[in-house]
Amino acid sequence: MEFMTSLQGGLDELKPSLFELLSEQQLATLIPPSLRYLLIQATHRYPRYLLRALNSFDELHALLMLLVERHFLKSYGGGFTENFYGLKRERVLRVKGGELPRAQLGAAEGVRESLKLRELDIWKNLAVMVALPYIKGKLDEGYDIHAAHAAVLGPAGWQREELPERPTLKQRWMRWYKWFLRRVYPSLNAAYYFATLAFSLAYLFDSSKYSSPFLWLIGTRIRRLGEADHRAIALATQPPTMGASAAPGARPGQGNSIFNPRTMAQTIYPRLLSSLRILLPTSIFALKFLEWWHASDFARQLSRKAAEGLELPPPVIAGLAALMPKASQRAVGGSSRKDPAGSMSEKPGQSASSVSLSNRRPTISASTLLPVFTVSAPTASTSSLCPICSSAIVTPTATPYGFVYCYTCIHRWVDGTHERQEAFMEGGGSESEEGWEKEEGSREGRWESGKGRDAVTGKRILGGTEGLRRVMV
Repeated sequence: MEFMTSLQGGLDELKPSLFELLSEQQLATLIPPSLRYLLIQATHRYPRYLLRALNSFDELHALLMLLVERHFLKSYGGGFTENFYGLKRERVLRVKGGELPRAQLGAAEGVRESLKLRELDIWKNLAVMVALPYIKGKLDEGYDIHAAHAAVLGPAGWQREELPERPTLKQRWMRWYKWFLRRVYPSLNAAYYFATLAFSLAYLFDSSKYSSPFLWLIGTRIRRLGEADHRAIALATQPPTMGASAAPGARPGQGNSIFNPRTMAQTIYPRLLSSLRILLPTSIFALKFLEWWHASDFARQLSRKAAEGLELPPPVIAGLAALMPKASQRAVGGSSRKDPAGSMSEKPGQSASSVSLSNRRPTISASTLLPVFTVSAPTASTSSLCPICSSAIVTPTATPYGFVYCYTCIHRWVDGTHERQEAFMEGGGSESEEGWEKEEGSREGRWESGKGRDAVTGKRILGGTEGLRRVMV
């Protein structure tokens, strides 16, 4: 496009291409999400101090960018990200054609001073660079909350929000605000993007000096930094050449300590803001690289190749005794008795699998304070059997507490529809089968069936059946 422009009216070396402007805008849009991400990570560690800052992130970010952009506009003539791309902002003279090619070649310093942003121009640009994105972000957020569902609900949704007989000022304001979001803002938002597209196309084909309608409204355009600009910036940012005993403009006897407010305002504060033009873009590129690294196939393949030569030992399981409730351990241990000779033998006419577990203590619900019906934990000999149906596990499914069941058994158990639960709550089931003491009549109101809980531990499963996970064997 610059080649086509040079064929028509001469190449303007100080005019940036549309693609440079789009790259600058894309970099500017990456700053808020990056800062929010860093604040979120810090809030996880210190929620007591940073939670309020995270909830008011938009306001804090707007205030921070107001200070940073104002410094860069006054010192470098352009915004924070614009200076990173070597761009600046200048006023458009009210002359025929708006250009001074001969003066630009012969007196670049004078032209720069004439086109330099004044104080009023700086505040106009701050309104476009900071206030406008903040307002649009709030309107977009309000539209998603209050108006995005209006097309689904129809007129009934609007009638449901009728004002009371004596509405307060806040209620009136919220009603008109929602009306604006539903009726006016969609058209206004479409006009905003259409005007931006029209000015971008006009700027691309050299039919306009402004790449944005808002730059046209405030009479400002974006240009490349020239040789005169670089000399002026280097002169303005170089350190003072005065002695170390006194700061510029200091009173007699006043030193240049970093804790001095005058030194802080004249030296440290400008240097700190100037260092952001290298620090923040570099950190953004680092974050984007890490995002690509964790999401790319290349990183997974590289980590897989690095782990191919590692021979990891199999996991060591100390046993299920540590995972079993104490009552279950006593019950399992009580199935055999020690004779006087010191050998272990089972009770006459009773095996370890059919031992009575009447001494097992149930889990107590924290909400209802009722005992919860559970099944016995698997032992080393029954680890391949489902704890609920006592058969070989079909379609292994694990709960968050580490026990594996048949999918149909644990799904119905969490739903509370398993026949073993229903029989227990109705008062059926033998003592040796269920492991609890016999009770006359129904157990409704005296026990919980274990609905929504793990069948062995009796602990609640968050999400119900959604918390179950298939085990790939």
